[in-house]
Amino acid sequence: MNREIENYWLKYASEHHLNLQVPDYWMFGDGNKQMGDELASLVLSGKKTGTCAAKVVYDLENEKMPVVGQYDIVLNGDEYPVAIIKYTAIEEVPMNKVTETFALSEGEGDLTYNYWYMEHEKFFTWELKQYGMTFTPDLMLVCQTFEVVDANPVD
Repeated sequence: MNREIENYWLKYASEHHLNLQVPDYWMFGDGNKQMGDELASLVLSGKKTGTCAAKVVYDLENEKMPVVGQYDIVLNGDEYPVAIIKYTAIEEVPMNKVTETFALSEGEGDLTYNYWYMEHEKFFTWELKQYGMTFTPDLMLVCQTFEVVDANPVD
């Protein structure tokens, strides 16, 4: 963890009387700078209030599932902390049953369900391939809705 992430959380947590232990921090997308910057920008603009992940990846990586009320720190493509988010809803849903409302909450592309589905199919096909798995339309997703509780935009 870099010092900027730790300092950002400690300042916010102290001001809001929260646990000082730094929460999870991560970049949206597949880890490339351009995607990280674009998605962080959507979060800061308020257009992106939702995200999803393949449940099987949580299981494979032995990661804890997110919970309502949990804080996380969003990084941009340079791994700079740009926002603190708080989860307001967590739901497990097969990809082919994700609602248009949730898909649009991701704030990406032309803001259509078709765009969301095609881009997520590409992403999950790529991600699952890393584990020797194949994408199927009923892939179980962890759909996470969040609010930005603090913004720390790059100057």
